[in-house]
Amino acid sequence: MRYIVALAAGALFGLGLLISGMTDTARVQGFLDVAGAWDPTLVFVLVGAMVPMALAWQIRARRMRPVIGAAFPAPANGAVNRRLIGGSVLFGIGWGLAGFCPGPAIAALGFVGWRGAVFVATMIIGMWVVGKWFPQRGSAPLPR
Repeated sequence: MRYIVALAAGALFGLGLLISGMTDTARVQGFLDVAGAWDPTLVFVLVGAMVPMALAWQIRARRMRPVIGAAFPAPANGAVNRRLIGGSVLFGIGWGLAGFCPGPAIAALGFVGWRGAVFVATMIIGMWVVGKWFPQRGSAPLPR
């Protein structure tokens, strides 16, 4: 049941990214270009994501355990360190240059041709390199 819910949530998320235009690299780059020809249409996507998340956090605060699963995952340590800052900078640079971030890139794989496939392949290679060269110290495995 858990996998069916995860598949449905992922499919709904991907569909939302496609419908909202988050998979359109020109639109994303126009949104990120606040000093130039700014395209504000993705502001509605951000607000549209914040409203249901705010409701979800309110519901989560009242629940003792999730509907599916034994316990809510523990929060990250919250430390702001070089790894976090470096990763955020690389994420922003990649998003600005390519017009893709991981979620929309995967959602767009079937629609954008070889450029999307190259982006996802290099993203996976980058994740592997970071995992090998910069392992997280003291990180706990994800709950099953």
